[in-house]
Amino acid sequence: MIDLLERALLLLVLGWFLVRFVPSSTQEPYNLLLAVSEVFTVLLVLIRKPGQMASAPYVWAVAVVGTCAPLFVMPEGAIIIPPATGASVMFAGLLISLSAKLFLNRSFGIVAANRGVKSRGPSGWYATRCISAISLPKQASLLLSMSVWNVAVYSIGWIALLLRIDAEEAFLSKDAQYRNYAQAVRYRLIPGIC
Repeated sequence: MIDLLERALLLLVLGWFLVRFVPSSTQEPYNLLLAVSEVFTVLLVLIRKPGQMASAPYVWAVAVVGTCAPLFVMPEGAIIIPPATGASVMFAGLLISLSAKLFLNRSFGIVAANRGVKSRGPSGWYATRCISAISLPKQASLLLSMSVWNVAVYSIGWIALLLRIDAEEAFLSKDAQYRNYAQAVRYRLIPGIC
């Protein structure tokens, strides 16, 4: 039941996001890239395979806030970088993020869950679940729509995603296969650095 609630909430927030962003994509095509990224994320959640999910309210809270916060940004504000540069950065980041999510495929989810350890693709270099925390499309989006509101929304989302990483690792560390994976893949956010 709680799994269905998570999916329904995500669909509702995504719908609200699309109503605000899709009309602006005719004037600012880079907003369409951000919309594609968010729709793909929600689609993967909708088709994910079942697995043992965390049930702690804290784990759910940081997962939902970290995932849904970016859906509350507004397509308005100061443009800090040239739109073509922003669109290029968003597109590159979108490809990285989408490739990581494609490798996770039906194992991708919002709330910490054990749907099997994926060690191929980007997961072999660093913890793929963390890609959303450093997502280039979201950073470029902020530079193309800089406002106090958007900075606050993304800040809340990034903090929640960092907390989500810790909560997810704590949950998955109960699995011996995951512990072996975590020892082999030491980098959590940036390959070769941290």
